Amino acid sequence: MAPLRPLPEGTMGPDGRLDRRTLLQGGLAFAAGAGLIVRGGMAVAAEPGVGPYGSTAGRSPDRNGLVLPEGFSSRVVAVSGDPVGASGYEWPLFPGGAGTFADGAGGWFYACNSAVYDYLTPWKPMGGASAVHFDPYGEVLDAYRILAGSHSNRDGGPTPWGTWMSCEQDFEGEGIVWECDPSGSEPAVARAALGLRRHGSATVNPVDGVVYLTEAERDGLLYRFAPDEFGDLSAGRLEAMILDADGTVGWGPVADPLGGEVPARQQVPGAFVTAVGGGVWCQDGWLWLTTSLDNRVHAVDLVNRRYELVWDGVGNRQPLAGIADLTVAPVSGDLYVAEDRGNMELVLIGVEGDVASFARFADPTHRLSEVSGPCFDPAGERLYFSSLRGPGNRLTRDVIPDVDWGDAPEGLMVGVTYEVTGPFRGIPADTDAATAQVPGPTMSPALPVTTVRSEVAPTTAVGTATDEKPATEVPPSTVPAPPSTLAGAVQDNSRDDSPGSRAGTGVAVAVGIAAVGGVLALRRRRGAPDGESDAEDP
Repeated sequence: MAPLRPLPEGTMGPDGRLDRRTLLQGGLAFAAGAGLIVRGGMAVAAEPGVGPYGSTAGRSPDRNGLVLPEGFSSRVVAVSGDPVGASGYEWPLFPGGAGTFADGAGGWFYACNSAVYDYLTPWKPMGGASAVHFDPYGEVLDAYRILAGSHSNRDGGPTPWGTWMSCEQDFEGEGIVWECDPSGSEPAVARAALGLRRHGSATVNPVDGVVYLTEAERDGLLYRFAPDEFGDLSAGRLEAMILDADGTVGWGPVADPLGGEVPARQQVPGAFVTAVGGGVWCQDGWLWLTTSLDNRVHAVDLVNRRYELVWDGVGNRQPLAGIADLTVAPVSGDLYVAEDRGNMELVLIGVEGDVASFARFADPTHRLSEVSGPCFDPAGERLYFSSLRGPGNRLTRDVIPDVDWGDAPEGLMVGVTYEVTGPFRGIPADTDAATAQVPGPTMSPALPVTTVRSEVAPTTAVGTATDEKPATEVPPSTVPAPPSTLAGAVQDNSRDDSPGSRAGTGVAVAVGIAAVGGVLALRRRRGAPDGESDAEDP
């Protein structure tokens, strides 16, 4: 077995997570866990390497067709069109962006978008978002819809107050950001204040509640939304990033976030262009984002207002090309970047700067798919991601009649969601899940918790997991209702009548959504917006 490369000595903070401020005080520092090595004040971009878990070259795929480092294993969590566990809820087509949230009782919620674009179902929006509720041992308790009546839900992001932001990547530039309750207790709310655009993804700085959003346009921008009140996305100030020649970051106001006359990306002169913005993540005062058109990973030091280019993949530079979504390991700070084309890999950029393949789909039936929605569970022990158009057991038209891609093999490209476990560095190995306390909903978990798992055979093949069952039975789940942050909902506009949908999880429209409708009508009267179709789509 290849030796596990530990984190640099003396760099773990009192909360059990990587302390980057300590790193940055040394002569050799690793910038923000994004792969930038800082030597003498100069940033050196990440470079191809072996990675902390050793090379995957020459390794055979597991039963689920994934090539993983030694010591890691995978299982299938959900297959689109099939029931999730014993919940009876059918997993939607094309699983996209995803995030997790502690449930307050040792388990967690996994929220996931459904990237069904409106042109695929012109008569009714069939995208939205769903959630899976896991117990402390990773077993499925329930699955259900948390957003209906939406479409083009490609990516999104969690909030530190425990909600899921589902972003519409609308090809006409009219996409909305929906704030959803992952527990399914509250209806989703349209957050018009964040603007109407062809949204990429979104993340929140847990310190000040500022939302950062990417834009999936060839001439897209990076935006930030400063809410008037922490945790309330109904009102605030929208700005776009401006980059000075010396790398200093500034922000310019977006006068009309709804883009009634002029798209938001054309309202800020000199704004920094992010060519087809993809994933974005905020942690420990740093912001990471991807741009798909030029295959780049970027970093912004929010404290010192500095910008750095982490990875330049122009020309399909390997091992990271076809860049899409990303996430950051909550304990180690390693960056995981998903590919939406090419050789279907999830690539790790370690805190030391090495860039290496972590997971690869070896099965050629995934050749027309893309890796989507990488995210960790709140404790940082389990890594989730999907093959957005991975092969399933039913035809697309059997799940949604309008999405008819013919017979197999193309017709079976519905989507599959996976979970990977193994020796993620920084995770202690002697914590009992039955007694461990998991923090409440947070985007950056404070204390890592290692669970003693009881793996239940899912509806499809399980990988090489060898975890043993606990000696005692899992106690019944008593999940407290999370505090509602969706008080702005004023009416139930649910269009979800699918089997297994949770009662009361209809789509609610926030105060001011009428203004959104007016802007959409105005846009349609003046014709389709400019710009090409650059982002990946089903």
